[in-house]
Amino acid sequence: MVSTSSAAPRTDAAPVPAAPAAVPATAAAAARPAAVRFPSGPAPDPAGSRAEHRIRSFHARRGRITQAQAAAIDRHWAQWGVELDGSPMDLAELFGSPELPVVLEIGFGMGDATARMAAADPSAGILAVDVHTPGQGNLLMLAERDGLTNVRVANGDAIVLLRDMLPPASLAGLRVYFPDPWPKAKHHKRRLIQPSFLALVTPLLRPGAVVHCATDWEPYAEQMLEVLEAAPGLVNQYPGAGTAAHAGGAADGGTPTVPGPGAGGFAPRPDFRPMTKFERQGLAKGHVVRDLLFTRV
Repeated sequence: MVSTSSAAPRTDAAPVPAAPAAVPATAAAAARPAAVRFPSGPAPDPAGSRAEHRIRSFHARRGRITQAQAAAIDRHWAQWGVELDGSPMDLAELFGSPELPVVLEIGFGMGDATARMAAADPSAGILAVDVHTPGQGNLLMLAERDGLTNVRVANGDAIVLLRDMLPPASLAGLRVYFPDPWPKAKHHKRRLIQPSFLALVTPLLRPGAVVHCATDWEPYAEQMLEVLEAAPGLVNQYPGAGTAAHAGGAADGGTPTVPGPGAGGFAPRPDFRPMTKFERQGLAKGHVVRDLLFTRV
């Protein structure tokens, strides 16, 4: 309570020190150390790759993270998390088994499908790469809940992993499910599935490794098919006559002839790929979901 009395002040009271000079808000902010939510990872830019002058297929996203997801990162990042910092990676050491075949998954969203595939096939390891912190925490939470020991969560730019960290013929497969389609023509250069991307990844695949892509954006599916079929060392498991884009139709913006599942070079939806949130959203919008399965020879 603030006194409103007009009585004379006490003369025996201790002197009150003068208030310090006000510090400008910008200077005060600069003096404070930057807040780090996860001091032991995942790091915002583990390889410093943002300084590289190249086109990227993703935007780094932190996003809102729940307490449960943050707690899962705090508990398990040191054991199951890995930073894509450009250092050579030993997959046998990472997974604790020299015999375990490892499949690389790029872009796992919230990790629900990844966790289900890991549970369905414990004889294979999954190295799951993403930059979305809530998704990383969610996948770690699912791995803990389901007792999964064959999942590792990688944080950072997948190009750094492919270019600098993995030895040749070290991967048993590649999965890219529902990547950003970058629908505007000026953004097509940002699409992940490009000849330059496959030139990086193909040498890392051992013979017999499977490349599995899925998308609900028909023009991107056509581009994927064209690029994958042209990639040296990859063979389509479901060869066909191709799509309208291959026969002279418009790949983006036109009206291609839509082949049925398992036709035109596309694969039928495999049972081992769970239905994802993005797939359900696409189907609800009337999109056609395409799977592509190629084998490394």
